[in-house]
Amino acid sequence: MLCKFVELMGAINQRSAHMVSRFREVISMEQVKKLGFWSSFSVAVGLVVASSTLVTLGQGMGAAGGGFIFAMIAAWLLQFFSAQSFAELTTAMPKSGSINVYARMALGPAAGILCVLAGYVYMSFLTVPAELSVAGAVFNEVFSGEFSPALFALILLVVFTFANILGVDIFAKLQIILTVAMLVSMSALGIVGLINIGNPAPALGASSFNPMGLGVLSLTALAVWLYIGIEFVCPMVDEIKNPAKNIPYSMFIGLIVIFIVNILYGFASIKYVPMESLASSDTPHILAAQAILGRGGMIWIGIVSILATASSVNTFVAVIPRMLYSMAKEGEAPKIFAITHPRFRTPWVGIVLVSAVYALLLFMGIAGIEKIMILIMSAAACWLLVYMMAHIIVIILRVKYPTLKRPYKTQLYPLPQIIGSLGILYSIWAIWPDDITRFEIYTYAVVAIVICTVYALIWTKFVLKKKPFVPVPLEEEMGEEFAKSALK
Repeated sequence: MLCKFVELMGAINQRSAHMVSRFREVISMEQVKKLGFWSSFSVAVGLVVASSTLVTLGQGMGAAGGGFIFAMIAAWLLQFFSAQSFAELTTAMPKSGSINVYARMALGPAAGILCVLAGYVYMSFLTVPAELSVAGAVFNEVFSGEFSPALFALILLVVFTFANILGVDIFAKLQIILTVAMLVSMSALGIVGLINIGNPAPALGASSFNPMGLGVLSLTALAVWLYIGIEFVCPMVDEIKNPAKNIPYSMFIGLIVIFIVNILYGFASIKYVPMESLASSDTPHILAAQAILGRGGMIWIGIVSILATASSVNTFVAVIPRMLYSMAKEGEAPKIFAITHPRFRTPWVGIVLVSAVYALLLFMGIAGIEKIMILIMSAAACWLLVYMMAHIIVIILRVKYPTLKRPYKTQLYPLPQIIGSLGILYSIWAIWPDDITRFEIYTYAVVAIVICTVYALIWTKFVLKKKPFVPVPLEEEMGEEFAKSALK
């Protein structure tokens, strides 16, 4: 049965390849680069600042008080190290697809497929429906008790699906507006709370700054979710002006801005709401805003939360199909994902199919709000493993291609890669303090990795007919002309 299935998939892939080859005679994905620094910054930050990060920030501050800042700093450093690795790889080998491109050259085609599917596609199937569920629940709670949360979530998804089909210009304009509105609103609410412009701060009684002591570092994985996804700007490299400068700067500046915004809102939260209330709430960010500005604050943060979901979903719908587009061009995914729109030059089939899966999971309730923290941590575990892979790939390619031109080179190499990898391993090991919850998180992550690994091995061996773990040469991956000019 398995052999017949593989043969059938191979036949489908060949027919799709023929269709796509004819389509490419008419139109190419190579298009004029339109995204400048602010658009790149908005892509990098837009995914990171999501409804789930607002929940993570509130619960982290509730669990550790002001001491959560130590976990935030540790997580920030891990993400900064990861951003350096992605910046080096992307600027040295600017090609749509990101991690699968570099993994193929360092570890073989199966590793490239596994990184994308386990680290990004699977993760998006968990987090996007959960994010949409949060937006629907917030809208229902804050604005209308009668409007269906699921219907509101679906409307958001449909809007951003069509926006991304229409092209990179529409996507960029939406992303800049959403990102600026989010960051300014969160900063403003935080400042209002910290300097007592709103309601008088309640007398919460004396509390320890860091009641967890050194144990606060066990919350590093939770804090990583405050910054995770900053590298989502990398797959957009084909559509970004001056990527050698804009991609690294957008990630590094984005991390700094996110840290400042989270500090402002996080410390305002524990000033107005008891720690235990924040830790036990599914919507701690709403509790804080309501305490700071009453009903007005609740409405304000409700809007921010919906904008955060919108920005996150907008980024996912833009980037995941482009990753699959890159894989399809290399034969690592069904060729249907490589079809582009004749007018807008976007991978519209991939956008529609990915959005359809999000919608299906949303209405099935498989990735709903009731399990959001478990889903988030499961996705984070897979995502962190991909970050560690990026560190390893940087080291391998440095050894393999020492003369390759690298417009951005990791500072203090290889310390960020080594420290970052060790920190990631610790974060995964201490991903949740409760043993039962940690086991459930690991279960989701392991099942996903096993399924994606089986797919990667079968597809590589029987469809691509390649050796799964034989690295692809630079000349084959990037082209001989690029290799000649890039190798000093």
